[in-house]
Amino acid sequence: MSTRSERPASAEQIHAALVALEAEPAAGPQAGPEGAREADRLRLLGSLLAKVELEITVATRLTGEEELEDVLETMLGWADQLGPDPGIAVNVLTNRLQRTALQVSESEADEPPPGREASFAAAMTAMYTLSAQLHADRDDVEGTRQALSGAEEALIDVMQGMHDLRIAIGDAVGEEEEPDS
Repeated sequence: MSTRSERPASAEQIHAALVALEAEPAAGPQAGPEGAREADRLRLLGSLLAKVELEITVATRLTGEEELEDVLETMLGWADQLGPDPGIAVNVLTNRLQRTALQVSESEADEPPPGREASFAAAMTAMYTLSAQLHADRDDVEGTRQALSGAEEALIDVMQGMHDLRIAIGDAVGEEEEPDS
C-alpha cells in the first residue's frame, strides 16, 4: 500500500487549479518568472483543499432529505478517487483527523476553551483508534498497543474537557469548589 501518487501534481499545476477555481491564495507563493515554486507545494495543496472543502460545505448544506444524498454523492466521488485499497482510505482519514484536531484547537486565548480541548481530543481518539485497527489488521501487536494507548489518553482528555465545560456553565462543581467532608 502506498499513499504516494504515481503522478504527483506539481506546484504549478496546483496553482493553476486554484486560479481556475478563482481561489488563488492572497498571500500565495512568491512566484518568480518560472511560476509557483515546489517549496510552496504543500501550502498550495492546503489552499486547494480548503477551496474544495468550502465548495462541498456550501453544496451539502441543504435542509431536508437531500442533505444526506448530497453528502453521499460527494463520498462516492471521494471513493472513486481513492480506489479499492482500504489502507489508503484509512491513511487519508487519519491525516484528515489530525488536521481537524489542530484546526478545532485553534483559539485566540492562551489556552483553548474546554469544549475545543475536548473536541481536539475526540478527533485524536478517532485517529488513534483507526490507526490501532490498521496496525491490528497488519498483525502489528506493538503498533496496535501504542495506538490504543494514545486513544485511551485522548479519551480521558475528552471526558476531562467535557467535565471542565460543565463546570464552566455551572452544571458541575470543580475540585477547588467542592466542600470539604
